Amino acid sequence: MRVIISAGGTGGHIYPALAIIKKIQEKDKDSEILYIGTHNRMESEIIPQNNIPYKAIEIYGLSKNILKDFKNVYLLFKSYNKCLKIMAEFKPDIVIGVGGYVTMPVIMAAKKLKIKSVIHEQNLIPGKTNKFLSRGVNEVFISFKESINYFAKSVKCVYTSHPAVDNIKNLKPIKKESLGLTKNKKLLLVTSGSLGSSSMNNKLIDFLKSLSTSSFEVLFITGKSNYQEFTKNKFSKNIKVIPYLDNLAGILKSCDLVIGRSGAGMVFELLASNTPSILIPSPNVANNHQYYNAKNLADQKLAIMIEEDNLDSLKLTKLVKELMANSKEYTEMVNNLSKVKVESSSEIIYQEIKELVDNG
Repeated sequence: MRVIISAGGTGGHIYPALAIIKKIQEKDKDSEILYIGTHNRMESEIIPQNNIPYKAIEIYGLSKNILKDFKNVYLLFKSYNKCLKIMAEFKPDIVIGVGGYVTMPVIMAAKKLKIKSVIHEQNLIPGKTNKFLSRGVNEVFISFKESINYFAKSVKCVYTSHPAVDNIKNLKPIKKESLGLTKNKKLLLVTSGSLGSSSMNNKLIDFLKSLSTSSFEVLFITGKSNYQEFTKNKFSKNIKVIPYLDNLAGILKSCDLVIGRSGAGMVFELLASNTPSILIPSPNVANNHQYYNAKNLADQKLAIMIEEDNLDSLKLTKLVKELMANSKEYTEMVNNLSKVKVESSSEIIYQEIKELVDNG
């Protein structure tokens, strides 16, 4: 099977794409994969590092600047023409879009050339790109069953769950000692997403300082771009601050509680690892989708949601200390998480695309 796959911008799109690629390679040893991504975002480094053939296109998301958007529309059509040439040479059996504006010209080119195509929507509320592309693809894969309500009735949606679950199911936990932490102490993980968030980080400074006498340890991941500025703050020895962790899924299995954003990847990794969490949705994302991701879990008492505007260090400190002391609310989350059945997402996706390819 010859496959072109595209996803970009953040780890929330890239890592699900990698999980799908891994499954295709596992099931079809003769498969050939080509990845189309941006020339300057995370995928341009991550994908080649994984020894996956890579083609870059120059494309940017639309802004509110008319002159910039005029150029961006020009680059969209330029990228579309480049994708047509790439596909004419590579001759894929199927094209897969896994999120991000980079998928727009890729899926459009597949439609023009009458090549089978699918897209995967990670969030509960679909992004504008996927909603636009959904009418021109053979199938739309969804992570949340509720997402079907946001696509047109004429669009074929298949519930696959989220490929992030496959990255964590058979993953060995990271040993806390390898990160300079104590093996037998409880661990609170705090992270603001693959790119980090200065607004969230800054709101948590006083909270971290209030945990100086706590019996548990804290691993705080700032994001690479926020690390230097954040480390100007001084914290107690039980708080370790790092810029980034490649294997975030591995540490989830070793921690007792997580405070983090509610991107789809994080949400499903928490579900797959049965890790209790306090979710703080980013207010700066399209369609406020992180809020709806977090609310979905909070409504089922699988997590606690606090909106960023409502973050209060004193209240958060009290809540975290209660949860880390195994409060009733914590025990309820643990019990509810243990009952969640998470589908093997990449296997479902593979079977769906194989059927599409086999049926011509």
